[in-house]
Order: sequence, then structure tokens, then C-alpha cells
Amino acid sequence: MTLIGVPRESAEGERRVALVPKVVEKLSARGLEVVVESAAGAGALFSDADYERAGATIGDPWPADVVVKVNPPTSDEISQLKPGSVLIGFLAPRTQPELASRLRIADVTAFAMESIPRISRAQTMDALSSQANVAGYKAVLLGASLSTRFVPMLTTAAGTVKPASALVLGVGVAGLQALATAKRLGAKTTGYDVRPEVAEQVRSVGAQWLDLGIDAAGEGGYARELSEAERAQQQQALEDAITKFDIVITTALVPGRPAPRLVTAAAATGMQPGSVVVDLAGETGGNCELTEPGRTIVHHGVTITSPLNLPATMPEHASELYAKNVTALLDLLLTDDGVAPDFTDEIVAASCITRTEGDI
Repeated sequence: MTLIGVPRESAEGERRVALVPKVVEKLSARGLEVVVESAAGAGALFSDADYERAGATIGDPWPADVVVKVNPPTSDEISQLKPGSVLIGFLAPRTQPELASRLRIADVTAFAMESIPRISRAQTMDALSSQANVAGYKAVLLGASLSTRFVPMLTTAAGTVKPASALVLGVGVAGLQALATAKRLGAKTTGYDVRPEVAEQVRSVGAQWLDLGIDAAGEGGYARELSEAERAQQQQALEDAITKFDIVITTALVPGRPAPRLVTAAAATGMQPGSVVVDLAGETGGNCELTEPGRTIVHHGVTITSPLNLPATMPEHASELYAKNVTALLDLLLTDDGVAPDFTDEIVAASCITRTEGDI
């Protein structure tokens, strides 16, 4: 019987868990054994008793055949993995390539959730998208809470208050969710991306499209890096536009590179006092020139915040979504006879960052 281990996340501030009781119950019904470290789900409000009722055992998850995590393992955690085992999680192959080397030395086959290709067949495994949805939603709530103004239009006996204007820079999954959420809150929404083909997606959630005349469509649904001339043209046009908005949410990322600077110091300074910039790219340097990752600052009356790991602030639903992503990948890796990944499958091959000597 294949044993699946679920450790407690050790990263500071992390409240998510890789598998939730509802998913554990389904895995147990398939004849799989799940062992969960005590208090692994506590941050997401899942108790040990919840897991036991779902069919899991509370104990040491590290000797399991398959260990599932959210964050990359520490060196101490790698040393606890069983040789020949499988590790699944966000493993930062672009930013922490040395991690793959340590896992290879430990004789572990590892699958990085962020390396799963964005193809139709892999949508149920797309953890980047599921967690980006959470981040985009929470970013709008954060921006609204920090703003000094109402978000929706209000008509009262004292007069009418116009709706806040919200600009989202970077219209991937997080950006689209931010636009949709801001629209539901009553804001006047506008989206911008260097990929003009996403304009229709922006309009589909009821937002306007900010056209600056730059096309930087890249591979895999991401934007390519802009040339110096394109970047200068973009920033000047954005500086003029940004100053007109009450809430600006930035989500622009380039895989493996520092986040592009979209909100200059001049643009932030030109915003009306009481406005807010929510920078979701803080982990790779930030989209705003004044961003201090993990901190909230006030610059000339404008609040600039760059929260790290927003999905962890909504751990219950973020964990449920992530657990479904992990389970979908497990379906590809497990057979009735145990762990048997088919490396001719494009999803398996693309997400694998290291293989054991035995090529299990």
C-alpha cells in the first residue's frame, strides 16, 4: 500500500496545508494510506481529529513513499526523506536550483507544482493559477481596507459619492480575479497588460482596457521582457495614467527574472493622497519602485503595500484548492501497484525536476 505523508509547513507565516480532510477521505477510499503530522492543518483550521475521521493516521510523514508539501523543503526536511521516495510541492526550480541538487543527492524524485505546463489537460493541476486566484481576490480587499475612500458609488441624503477607480497592472489569473472582485465591490475597473491579446479577457469581467500600444506577448502565457525603448515608452504612458486611479494593483511577473518596474516613484508621488498601491510582485522585487517587500509604507499620502504569500492569509480555501491540484497530479503518478510515473507524459516530464537513480 502506498503511503502518502503530509508534513506541517515550517515556513514563517505559512498557514496552508498540502492535503485537506475532504481530499484525504477520497484518497483513503482508493486504498491509499495517509499519515499527517500533528497540527499540520491547524493553521487552515483543520484539526488532527478531522484528519483521523477522514481516514488518516497522525504521525511521522517523512518516511512515506510520497511526501506532499506547499513550500520548498529545508535542508533538515530533505534529510528526513526516504531514499527512493517522491516529493511534490512548490520547489522553486528557477530561483532555487540548488534545491534540485540536494534532492538528487538524497535520491528523491521531485515534482514542482509551478513547473506543470499550462495546457488544457493540466488545468486541474495548475496550482499557480489556483493560488493566484486567492491572491488576486485578497489584494482587492486589502486595497479597499487601506483606502481612505468608499469603493462603490453611494447615494445618500448628504450627496452622491462617486465610485473608486481601480487599475490592475498585469492581467494573468491574479489580475483577472482582482478586476472581477473590484467590479463586484462597485469600483470602476481598468486593466492593463503588455499582451494585447488579453484585452478581451479584461472586458469579459466588465473592466475597461488601458491601451498603451505595446505588445510583449511571450511563451507559456507569460509576458516577454521588454526592450529598453519599449520600457521607457511604457513607463511614461503609465506614469500619466496611474495618477488618475484610487487603487492600483500590480501582478506583473517574468519567470526567472526580477519583477518589471511598472509604477515609478514619480507615478506613485503623482497619485492623489489617500490612494493605494498593492504590489503582488514583492517576492521578486516588486512592480513599484518604492515597494518594500513585506511592508506597508506611506509616501506623500499614498499607501504602498507589498504583502508576501497572500494565499496563506486565506488558508482554508487556498489549501482546499491546492489539495485538489496535488491530487490531480497524484492521479498521474500512482497506479494500483504503487508509484509509477510515466516520464513520456508531457505533464510528468515537465514537472519533474530530479529523478532517483532507479528511475522509479
